[in-house]
Amino acid sequence: MFVHFNRFREFLKSERNYSEHTVRAYMTDLLQFSGFLREKVFNSACDEFDFSSVDEVAIRAFLGWLHRRKNLKSSISRKLASIRTFFEFLLREGVVNRNSAKLVPTPKGEKKLPAFLTVDEVFTLLDTEYANSAIGYRDKTILELLYSSGLRVSELVGISLSDINLTNSLVKVLGKGGKERIIPFGSKALNAINLYIPKRSELKPRGDFLFVNSRGGRLTSRSIARIVKRYAKMSKIPKSVSPHVLRHAFATHLLGSGADLRAIQEMLGHSSLSTTQRYTHTSIEKIMEIYDKTHPRA
Repeated sequence: MFVHFNRFREFLKSERNYSEHTVRAYMTDLLQFSGFLREKVFNSACDEFDFSSVDEVAIRAFLGWLHRRKNLKSSISRKLASIRTFFEFLLREGVVNRNSAKLVPTPKGEKKLPAFLTVDEVFTLLDTEYANSAIGYRDKTILELLYSSGLRVSELVGISLSDINLTNSLVKVLGKGGKERIIPFGSKALNAINLYIPKRSELKPRGDFLFVNSRGGRLTSRSIARIVKRYAKMSKIPKSVSPHVLRHAFATHLLGSGADLRAIQEMLGHSSLSTTQRYTHTSIEKIMEIYDKTHPRA
C-alpha cells in the first residue's frame, strides 16, 4: 500500500506539478481512506491490502462514514476527488482494472456564496494605522497587494523581489498547476511596496522572497491569514476576513465597476469561466441600489 502511496506522491509532484500543500492534502485524504478500509472493510491490522478488491460499495461506505461524522459536503467531495485521482493512477500503473471511484457520484455541495466585503469595509481595513516599522510596512503591503491584485495567498508567499516590476506595476506569480501569469497592481499597492522594500533589510532576509518574517524567513500562508485577521479585528469589521475574502472583494468590486468577466478570469488565474461567474451574484446588491435610486416605481 505504502509503495503505491509513495509512487502516487511522486506522480502528483513531478507530473501534476502540485504544490507541497496540495500533495499533503491528497495524502491525508488517502491515509484516512485506507484507515477506514483496514478497520471497517477488511477488518485487518495489516497495512497491506489489495486495492483491486476495493469497489464502489466500499467507497460509498467511506463517504457515508464521513457524513455520519459531520464532515461538510465540500470536504467529502474533495476526499472523493482524491480517491478518484488515486485510482486513476493505479489504473494507469496496472494495479487495478477500473476506477471504481468514478462510479460514485459527487455529493451535491452546499451552495455557499462567496464572502463579501463592501468597498467601504475594504478601505477601512486598508486605512488602518500601521506601525512605523519594517513589520508595519510589510503588513500594509500584504493587504494592499492582496486587494489590488486578487492573488491567492499561496501565490503571495511565493513572490520574489525579482517578480516585481515597479516600473510597470506588474507582479509575476506561479499559480495552480505551475501556471505563470503576470498581474497588474494599483498605485496604492505600488506606494506600499516602495515604502516596504527599503525597510525589508531590517528583517535580515535569508532569501529573495518579498515577504519575510521577523527572523528573516519566508512568511507562510498561515502567517498571512493571521495578519489579515488581526488587522480586520483592529478595523472593527464585523465579518470573518481572510486573504481569500480579499480575493473575492477584488473580483466583486471589479465586476461591479463594469470590468469584463474574461479579464477578471485571467487576473484570478481561473481555468474555467464558470468559477469566475460565482462572483456575479454580488452584483445584485449594486443592481438593487441602482434600481431603488432610478426606477420611478421603486
